Amino acid sequence: MRRLRRTDTWRGFAREAELSPARLIQPLFVVAGEDIREPVPSMPGIERFSISGLVEEAGEVAAAGIGAVLLFGVPAEKDEVGSGAYDDEGIVQMAVRALKEAHPDLTVITDVCLCEYTSHGHCGIVGPSGEVENDISVELLAKTAISHAEAGADAVAPSDMMDGRIGSIRFQMDEEGHPNTPIVAYSAKYASAFYGPFRDAAGSTPEFGDRRGYQMDPANAEEAVREALLDLEEGADMLMVKPAVPYLDVVRRVKDETGAPLAAYHVSGEYSMLKAAAANGWIDERAAVVETLTSIRRAGADAIVTYYAKEAAPWLR
Repeated sequence: MRRLRRTDTWRGFAREAELSPARLIQPLFVVAGEDIREPVPSMPGIERFSISGLVEEAGEVAAAGIGAVLLFGVPAEKDEVGSGAYDDEGIVQMAVRALKEAHPDLTVITDVCLCEYTSHGHCGIVGPSGEVENDISVELLAKTAISHAEAGADAVAPSDMMDGRIGSIRFQMDEEGHPNTPIVAYSAKYASAFYGPFRDAAGSTPEFGDRRGYQMDPANAEEAVREALLDLEEGADMLMVKPAVPYLDVVRRVKDETGAPLAAYHVSGEYSMLKAAAANGWIDERAAVVETLTSIRRAGADAIVTYYAKEAAPWLR
C-alpha cells in the first residue's frame, strides 16, 4: 500500500476526497448602522460588518476563490414576533441588494430564521404556554424567505427546525414568482453545545429555556435521515447537517440514504476551538484545519459552511 504514498504526485492520484475553495461557503454577519466593523471576541478573525464593510469583505471572499456566502442579519431592534426578519427594508434584505449589485457573480444564500430578530431569542413565535408555536412560525418563516428572494437572494436556508417549513416556503415562493430560488434545508440541526460563539455574534441567545424542543437530540441519527427525507419530499434542493465534525456519521448516513446534494456546517464552536488551540501553540493551525475540512468532505459533504473559508482557501490551492 505504501508504493502510492511515496510522492505528492502519487498521493494525488490516489486521493479519494478532493477539497477545493469552490466547496466552501463563508458565513458573514451584517449589522445595522454605518462604518461598523466589530470583532467577535469569541471568534478570533471574524467580524460583524455594516453594509459597506460587508460588500468589501465579500469582494475579498470572492477573490479568494469562494463562490458563496451565507448571510446572517443583526438588526438594530427586536420584538416578540421578529418583524425585522420579514421587513422588505430589513438589514438582510438591504444587504442582499447591495451584495448582488456589487458582486453579481457571488452566490448569496440567506439564513431564514427568527432567532436574531425576536426579543426572546427563540427561532419562532412563543405562545401563551411558553412553547414555540409551529404553524404561525412557519407562516412568518415563509414570509421571510419570500422577502429575501425578492431582494435578490440566490438561495434561502431555513435553519429554524419547525415542522413543515420547507413545504410551506417552497409553495409560497412558487406562488410569489420565485420558482427557481433553491432551498438549502437545515434538515439535521442538533441542539448542540457548539453554537455559543455564534450566539455572541448574532445576539441570538434564548432569553429563557433552550431549543431542545425543536432542534434535534444529539443522540439520534436515524431521525436525521427521516428529517432529510421529509425535507426532500417537501421540496428542498440541498440538505444540511449542523454541526459537522461531531456528526460526521450523520453526514455519511444522510448522504448514503438520500443521494441528495449535502452541506455540512462547521460551526462557530468548532472554529473557535481550533483558533484557541492554535493560539496556545498546541496544534499546527493550517494542517489541523485542512485535515478537519477534508474529514467533512470525506464523510460526504458536497459543500462546507465554515468560518475558515476565506482563510483556508489559499491553503487548499
